Amino acid sequence: MPDLLARTEELCAIPSVSRDEGAITEHFDEALSAAPWLERTRVGDNLVARTDLGRPLRLVLAGHTDTVPANGNATPRREGNTLWGLGTADMKGGLAVMVELALGVPEPAVDVTYVFYAREEIAARESGLEELFVQRPDLLEGDVAILGEPTDGEVEAGCQGTLRLEVTLAGARAHSARPWMGRNAVHRLGPLLSLLDAHEPRRPVIEALQFREALQAVGVMGGVATNVIPDSAVVGLNHRFAPDRTPEAAEAAVRELLAPVLEDGDTIELVDVAPGASPHLDHPLLAALVERQGLGVRAKLGWTDVARFAARGIPAVNLGAGDSTLAHHVDERVEGDRLDTSYRALRDLITVGP
Repeated sequence: MPDLLARTEELCAIPSVSRDEGAITEHFDEALSAAPWLERTRVGDNLVARTDLGRPLRLVLAGHTDTVPANGNATPRREGNTLWGLGTADMKGGLAVMVELALGVPEPAVDVTYVFYAREEIAARESGLEELFVQRPDLLEGDVAILGEPTDGEVEAGCQGTLRLEVTLAGARAHSARPWMGRNAVHRLGPLLSLLDAHEPRRPVIEALQFREALQAVGVMGGVATNVIPDSAVVGLNHRFAPDRTPEAAEAAVRELLAPVLEDGDTIELVDVAPGASPHLDHPLLAALVERQGLGVRAKLGWTDVARFAARGIPAVNLGAGDSTLAHHVDERVEGDRLDTSYRALRDLITVGP
């Protein structure tokens, strides 16, 4: 076994906050130059390294190189079999596994594409992975994709979609001393928020995995001045929807739910949307990954870049060493045994095949 904690610590010592991934991309490029069996291609701050052995199947292993800004944890710190610090879980531990596989398996049973991409932690429109899909889709061709997002060493299959809406409720301005001459739009938020609070989200079972939807108010804006009855109030909503629904169907369901508390003059605006991805665990490569290693499997309740692969017809799952609940947390850390578990599972898959 390679020293995966040491490799992770090495990567965490290279700052790579979103939009500043140049140095770590150079590091990966230099490290992988020691593997002559890999064809390396740089596109901006993204790096793709591929074997080309003519195997019947191609596996894509992908991970983002950026982190959120530091929170007093920029310097990695190793204590026994635990590494603490920014990016340890999300997701430089996963990147360390990818590097060691790329360097340690020169003749895999399946062709392998290793994708190190930038800007995952910020707006979707800046995604380095999407940049690759637009500029060099040929580099991302494959039969299955596995992303190293933190899953605590288990498989999280598919992912839920996400959409953001802004609901604007109308009122009429008046002096706060004479509120009966107007209509308070902020007060109108009460019934809408109560409806959301009482809503029971769907929990559909898809391919034997239970997804759990969510619809939450995530922001409120309103008010003109301290002596004015507000004529407008805006509530931001975030809806996480299971992959058995299209974005259009999910939006329609939210609009139908809100209809009883809306009136003429109120509006609903779609701000952002990303589709989900079905699990597709029946693919031979993914089935082998789960069965031979006895890995636990659960539905991915958040959104990840597996959806970008799924949209191109490539089944994808998440498998990484970190604990997703520690991502972006001041106490972010990764355990060495979880790194080893992920490495063994993926090494078995690429050396044995389905």
